[in-house]
Amino acid sequence: MAIRILVTGGTFDKEYNERTGQLFFKDTHIAEMLRLGRSRVEVTIRTVMMIDSLEMTDAERALVVQNCLQAEEDRIVITHGTDTMTETAAAIARDVTGKTVVLTGAMIPYAFGSSDGLFNLGSALSFVQVLSPSVYIAMNGKYFPWDRVRKNRERGEFEEIAAR
Repeated sequence: MAIRILVTGGTFDKEYNERTGQLFFKDTHIAEMLRLGRSRVEVTIRTVMMIDSLEMTDAERALVVQNCLQAEEDRIVITHGTDTMTETAAAIARDVTGKTVVLTGAMIPYAFGSSDGLFNLGSALSFVQVLSPSVYIAMNGKYFPWDRVRKNRERGEFEEIAAR
């Protein structure tokens, strides 16, 4: 079972500039994370964009949807910033059918060494293999249907909500 991984940036892939104190994007860490996690899952990685999700436009969201539609694989994991992950999940759910799509992210950059990203990526790869076709968000070892989740900024985690 081949899985497509679409990279969009987000905290997952941010780097830290020690001189300026700024976070920035360089390259994705996904291949390294899979290697460190000793993943044996067949994946194809495609970097769609490297941006903070707060800066993601509707046109960029449409590009993510287009990549889902064009992917040969019917199992897709998307790394995404957590702030607008639910908006992108909704856009995908409107247009993509017959595929299992799992969005995941990180609260702490992978480059910091104490990131939740490695665990979230592993969870997303597991969930995408067993869940029915639809769109989901996977964070902190849990998965949520796209329309029944929100980011709780006070607690720094995602939580289930009533269906919309």
